[in-house]
Amino acid sequence: MALEDAKTQVDQAFTRDDLKGLSFENAFGGATSLFRRRYSKDLTGAQLAITGVPFDQAVTHRTGTRFGPRAIREASTLQPYDPPYGWNGFDPLSDFAILDYGDLAFDYANTQAFPGTLQTHIAGILAAGPGTVTLGGDHYITLPILKAYAAKFGPMSVIQFDAHSDLWADDDMDRIDHGTMMYKAVKLGLVDPGRSVQIGIRTECDDYLGMEYIDARTVHEKGSAWVTARAKEIVGQNATYVTFDIDALDPAFAPGTGTPVWGGLASWQAAAILRDLAGINMVGGDIVEVSPPYDTTGATAIAGAHVAMELICLYCWALREKEAK
Repeated sequence: MALEDAKTQVDQAFTRDDLKGLSFENAFGGATSLFRRRYSKDLTGAQLAITGVPFDQAVTHRTGTRFGPRAIREASTLQPYDPPYGWNGFDPLSDFAILDYGDLAFDYANTQAFPGTLQTHIAGILAAGPGTVTLGGDHYITLPILKAYAAKFGPMSVIQFDAHSDLWADDDMDRIDHGTMMYKAVKLGLVDPGRSVQIGIRTECDDYLGMEYIDARTVHEKGSAWVTARAKEIVGQNATYVTFDIDALDPAFAPGTGTPVWGGLASWQAAAILRDLAGINMVGGDIVEVSPPYDTTGATAIAGAHVAMELICLYCWALREKEAK
């Protein structure tokens, strides 16, 4: 069946008539929506909406993450032929209505208007019913997204994969900086720090504001199973947002990012932790800081696409458990 479909399927981003189902379109051709999902602004019947936010004007070092959503979508074309590996037959692409909502439209020359534009964008999706998995973009985008989520769910638990805490003290809430976004999220009451955890940290932080952190060395020494068990213990069944900065991975696995730091997670460690998080009450997530100009191999975007699939699996797993109750 797959071989026959491969001969006829093309531009599934526009031609598929169902929000569910695997895709057998040639990986090297066609319009590149995420995992060949249908591009649509109609959220009717959708259970999860993918959206891109090509914004990189809050970085402290190298730009380029504005090209992240496009690169992740292109890299994702290798995956929608089969159910995701390691999930024991769980197949969110076939069993859940997932669409690609496209990218956020914003005025690149009016940076100060960007946060409100993004918050409104995400709030509109949430009001229609589905959750979101967002393709960044630099890590600042998580702050306006959390504002939209907290308006619906209250203070969130956050699982943050990152080399940096993003907790630099900055009480100017209008200042746009990817290194201060989590500090502001905590100070604004969007995040419950006592029920949140950061994984992969390997840069200094003066004050974690009550958030637990598991640095990269601890991951290496105690193992992914311990890390996952601890993370699940911390967040419990609180509404949880998962944000994955690609620089959580060591530069050997993800060189295409703005602020790379050695000693990070291996891709297999990240995969194991994400898969074993199944059962958390994930209500949304993002993959950020993929900067294609700094990786001619495409490996970073490939890693980003795999993270996106794991986030989709976690969201749909939680949705299945809710529907079963």
